[in-house]
Amino acid sequence: MSANPVAICILYQEGKFLMQLRDDIPTILYPGLWGFFGGHMEACETPEVAVVREIAEEIAYALPADFCKFGVYADEKVHRNIFYAPLTVSINQLNLLEGWDLGLLSVAEIQAGEAYSAKAGSKKSIGPVHRQVLLDFMTQHPELVS
Repeated sequence: MSANPVAICILYQEGKFLMQLRDDIPTILYPGLWGFFGGHMEACETPEVAVVREIAEEIAYALPADFCKFGVYADEKVHRNIFYAPLTVSINQLNLLEGWDLGLLSVAEIQAGEAYSAKAGSKKSIGPVHRQVLLDFMTQHPELVS
């Protein structure tokens, strides 16, 4: 079985990163953990088209036209096409259409590997792959963190 292709996006604002607290459903990847917005690519869909569609479907946000590709992180289950773009609206203007919660996570929270969710009423871990991607991203793009 080949890895499922997905397109996900690192959305950043004022040195913080928008993350989704995934639903706590045991049958999905990373249940109850913080992760990126984005998702599965449809048949004959490019990663660029998929990420725009997924972000619109999940938080009703239109990615800026100049979003960029960060890289690919693949394992036996998932082939992640990762993009990045600024979040140009207030988090309060987003409409969470998928997931349990959303939040702008700080560098300290990402380094610690967990962040508080008001909806969950507790700290929740960041998905290990998502955390590693963010650590790599912060190293390669320090100008977006400060």
